[in-house]
Amino acid sequence: MRLEFINRVKENDILGKNILTNDGNILLRAGIKLTNKYISKLRELGVLYVYVEDERLNDVMVEDERLLKIKQIYMKSMSNIVKSLNMEHRVETRDSLRVVENLVEYIIDCGDVDKSLTDIKTYDNYTYVHCIDTCIMATFLGISMNYSESELKELAIGAVLHDIGKTKVPYKIINKREPLTKEEMQEIRNHPIYGKEILEKNMQISMDIIKAVEQHHERVDGSGYPNGLKGYEISRFARIVSICDVYDAVSNNRVYRKKMPPNEAYELILGGSGTLFDEEIVKNFKNIFAIYPLGCCVKLSNNIEGYVIKQNKGFPDRPVIRVLYNSMTREPISFYEIDLLKHLDIVIEGIV
Repeated sequence: MRLEFINRVKENDILGKNILTNDGNILLRAGIKLTNKYISKLRELGVLYVYVEDERLNDVMVEDERLLKIKQIYMKSMSNIVKSLNMEHRVETRDSLRVVENLVEYIIDCGDVDKSLTDIKTYDNYTYVHCIDTCIMATFLGISMNYSESELKELAIGAVLHDIGKTKVPYKIINKREPLTKEEMQEIRNHPIYGKEILEKNMQISMDIIKAVEQHHERVDGSGYPNGLKGYEISRFARIVSICDVYDAVSNNRVYRKKMPPNEAYELILGGSGTLFDEEIVKNFKNIFAIYPLGCCVKLSNNIEGYVIKQNKGFPDRPVIRVLYNSMTREPISFYEIDLLKHLDIVIEGIV
């Protein structure tokens, strides 16, 4: 299947991957024929891209049913946790957060950390996706750092709950389109403290998890908040979650700004190595994640357009490209492939 921006999707294209609601229910099921009405509605909902079927890309598999089911259960569980917390009732976390442990077990089982960051990402426009995307990225990083299964599960729970403190920040501030006032900015910067307070009050969980939530906006040069911690003063989980949080945040649209292109978001993390982010963790980030998602269409420096069909491990910006169309006329051609690891004179200029 191929990944297309919603403006390039055509009537009668076949949806290749389920689209979910914020509660984890299926909004549109894979296999449905897309009408102009469906496409318009998806635009209204803020869906930026969808996977569509293409027999020439049948070997591009982006997600399996087990992971989809875990994500659906997660989204429902997270909604219930937040609702309970907002009612200030004590929360029994063991059952609610078991889905996070299932997710970690899935990632360990699949054994493939050579992922593009958009293969990992879920659905660009819904409430709790930032938390699960951050969780999945953090888990892959934890695996690359040889964490035990029990450590991975604690890391994953810390990542899932890292923004729980935002439930105590007024909705009008979280979604304000205009620049925030000094007081509003301070309220936003209080959310790690609110998160710590929520977890200490409502959940019987470890201090490692609480520190991940409290410290995920700290920076290794001391420029972060809420406490201006430096280097190894910041917990190991928080140093991982901070990288995943920032990458996912800047690579998604917000009410007050457009998302960064994937290569720019990637470079933002690499550029912060040793100052904003832990240098060793950034090295792992670079080694295990690719930039461009499987199935997406990219434009090359030789003006050819093609679809990403394979990642080259350790070379995040040099995947294998399959060319399906004449780039000028968009007419189908006998497809061929370009391995950018073997053609170093060609680079990707962007996603189209």
